[in-house]
Amino acid sequence: MKNMDLLVKQKADIVAKINQAVKDGNEKTFSEAFIAYTDMLQEAVLAEAKGLVAAADNQILSGRGARPLTSEENKYYQGLINALKSGNPKQALTDFNVILPVTVIDAIFEDLTEDHPLLDAVNFMPTGALVEILVNTQDGRHLATWDQLCSEIVKELTGGFRKLDLTQKKLSAFLPICKAMLDLGPAWLDRYVRVILAEAIANGLESGIIDGSGLDEPTGMRRDPNSALDPVDGYGLIASIPFNEISPATYGALLAELSVSPNGLNRKISEVIFIVNPLDYFTKIMPATSFRRPDGTYAYDIFPFPTRVIQSVYQPVNEAIIGLPKRYFMGLGTSKGGKIEYSDEYRFLEDERVYLTKLYGNGMPLDSRSFRRLDIQNLVPAVPRVFVANDPLNVAGPVTIDGQPIEITGFEDARLASLKIGSLTLSPTFNKSVMVYTVSTTDATNTITAVAKDGEADIAIKVNDAAHTNGTPATWDAGANEVEVTVTNGAETETYTVTVTKSE
Repeated sequence: MKNMDLLVKQKADIVAKINQAVKDGNEKTFSEAFIAYTDMLQEAVLAEAKGLVAAADNQILSGRGARPLTSEENKYYQGLINALKSGNPKQALTDFNVILPVTVIDAIFEDLTEDHPLLDAVNFMPTGALVEILVNTQDGRHLATWDQLCSEIVKELTGGFRKLDLTQKKLSAFLPICKAMLDLGPAWLDRYVRVILAEAIANGLESGIIDGSGLDEPTGMRRDPNSALDPVDGYGLIASIPFNEISPATYGALLAELSVSPNGLNRKISEVIFIVNPLDYFTKIMPATSFRRPDGTYAYDIFPFPTRVIQSVYQPVNEAIIGLPKRYFMGLGTSKGGKIEYSDEYRFLEDERVYLTKLYGNGMPLDSRSFRRLDIQNLVPAVPRVFVANDPLNVAGPVTIDGQPIEITGFEDARLASLKIGSLTLSPTFNKSVMVYTVSTTDATNTITAVAKDGEADIAIKVNDAAHTNGTPATWDAGANEVEVTVTNGAETETYTVTVTKSE
């Protein structure tokens, strides 16, 4: 069996060639790269199958990626094999009016969400044979009204829904199948079909979800679904917001915008996604969200609020998307046309035929306020604030110059000696020179106790922007609460921030 590391590298090289051929419009290079790609996949599946010839146990097959098939799936693949082996496969497939079973599509989605975090984050729905679906574009509170039923309320009720036509958009995937593949039987043909479709769907969906124009493809998160649909460019882009630093103030301002629904009501946010190009992640996001702990280890992806960072090559460089993942709806499945067809578009080798399947679906943001485009080209790295110990020169004993002791004055320490919130454990562990912490609790209240390192320093505490007395219990709201402890000593001022997340 071929080394899997070599297969992974070979796959990456071939995919790069295919992408470049598409950009260049070079049909010859595309055909050569596509042949190499399918040969690689077939080689991997064939090698895997040969290693399991004697293994008929379903549990072993399942462990190798060959699912135990349902009776409907087995019937479908057996019929497909017979059609593909016939002397006239095109006519045989025309007479073979069996649609790809919805359970196969479900299995593909399961594989996708494991390997592609963006597809796992959005509101994904396998729709089966549905051709139209209604989605609720407003918050539920907007749809319930205490009043007499009248035309205005009926208008409000119906105005919160949008009908998506799933057959208007389709993903087309080519299935190059060699004759040797047909001899493996239904279970391995299913394995191969799912591998090919997963690759095609993953790339097509991720591209559409991020930047689809809404013309013959989904409407992406970068787009405003309420803007005018241009016949050439599709829906307009959401206005870009300059985002130059990741701090509680700047991040909180962004989240405040997301927390207001289109109908003007506030909505609770427990987590956001932050989509960024891999190049920007390593050159901008990682430096802006990483710091070295006192023990020498590094913490990374440290945001002031629960944030899931997702890297995607389909996200433009120097830009990021922040938003509410479940406010993006994506429905995909097979309709009456969702069956494998013989394709004359590509002719490669005599022993390898190319077939085509179309998967129908559509997707869009449910409103124009759930996602924001961020201009991150000027995002600054996180700069750790370093403080010296009480001895300003960090040496033991008296400070001397040429053997003569000198007195150092004017050094004022505005740090805390300790910070406690009840018996909760701060993350990271409290250190007088670390200013940002997080903690989770199920308690309704906890006592906040802050002790200054210099007994002459003043301490001021705020909880959710409201003044709070040091040493007394604070009452938490559900979700994130911000505790701000400001220490003032002469001209020096330092501020510690603790995000307390209250869960049920």
